[in-house]
Amino acid sequence: MTLQPESVVEGRPRSVLIADDHPMFRLALRYALSARDGQVEIVEAASQAALEAAVMADAFDLALLDLAMPGVNGFSSLVYLRCERPHMPVIVISSYEDPGTVHRARQLGAAAFVPKSAMVKDICHAIEVVLVGGTWFPAGKADGGGADARVRRRLTSLTTQQLRVLLCVGEGLLNKQIADELHVSENTVKVHITAILKKLQCSTRTQAALLTRGLLLDPSLAPLQIRGEGIA
Repeated sequence: MTLQPESVVEGRPRSVLIADDHPMFRLALRYALSARDGQVEIVEAASQAALEAAVMADAFDLALLDLAMPGVNGFSSLVYLRCERPHMPVIVISSYEDPGTVHRARQLGAAAFVPKSAMVKDICHAIEVVLVGGTWFPAGKADGGGADARVRRRLTSLTTQQLRVLLCVGEGLLNKQIADELHVSENTVKVHITAILKKLQCSTRTQAALLTRGLLLDPSLAPLQIRGEGIA
């Protein structure tokens, strides 16, 4: 969906998606949004599956996204939203507020990053800034260069299914394992991997896996083990 200008009036969204697995924090965000505008429609999601179902069922003017939910691996939920709804601004609200996480969120297309430790007024200010086309990040924590922007453009050119395949590749799964995981044929997996390598400008499956491991997956995971090429 392309965001229509009339859907946001004077910094007031008509519909907002809150994606967070903590009920109390969702309630706090709902309260903050309702206090700004009692007419806003709010949909909540507590997992990646619920997030995808909500996005497929409706269009939103804004998403408030926690990076840690069931079914999410690192920044995969953010990249999913940027792939599926590129014109919808996403504000990441996370308890992980180190400079690396903030920088990576910006690199991958977030319009703002608000620490969960922030006050409600800061969250509201970030929403206002984003809704008029601006960005909001903690000072000094999200500097990025042109190379980062090029990588982000490549990632967001992937389809949703290609992103799912790429995440599996990043976890070191073989084509047969990916096919079983996504309930598709091995030949379909091969076609997706060929397209992924072309879009990411990677020459090998291993290169794409390492790129994925570095950009998208949770840095707390064990070192990546590539278990086979399997694209011929």
